[in-house]
Amino acid sequence: MGRKSKLTDKQWEQVGKRLLAGETARALGREFGVSEAAIRQRFSTQHGKVKEVAHQIVAAEAALKSLPIASQIDAHNLADQLRSISSHLASAANYGAMTAHRLSGIAHGQVEKIDDAAPIGDESLKTLQGIAVLTKMANASSEIAVNLLRANKDAIDHLNKPEADAAQFLQDLAQHLPN
Repeated sequence: MGRKSKLTDKQWEQVGKRLLAGETARALGREFGVSEAAIRQRFSTQHGKVKEVAHQIVAAEAALKSLPIASQIDAHNLADQLRSISSHLASAANYGAMTAHRLSGIAHGQVEKIDDAAPIGDESLKTLQGIAVLTKMANASSEIAVNLLRANKDAIDHLNKPEADAAQFLQDLAQHLPN
């Protein structure tokens, strides 16, 4: 475990905001009584990412403005549709996961009804068939959630590649949408 920081979380937040505003780590280090290296270590990765995203936003806005008005409207509508689909998929995944959890719990409760002495007896067999149906339904209910998690992982893996092109990724994704 490292040493306790000289600065409070609020002070570190101020340092971070002022760094993004263009002040130097050296000047802020002197003002706050911490080393320039400590500031760079704490913020270099985070601020690099923030700046990268800011540049992407500016580039996307410039690309949008370069389109004719009708195409700008189409682009906004497509973006709204992508956000809506994402939100609906997340909701479906959430409900599917909850349903899967509930069905699995019911199936688990039914396991107690199986007669260990006669697991292939009529009553136990009937219970096992019910458990199988509940388990199959639980697995089917979780499919949307599992697929969404897989898609998110794939998207993150794609975007974390150095040669990743976010614009190309969004174009590829848009091709899978209905017209």
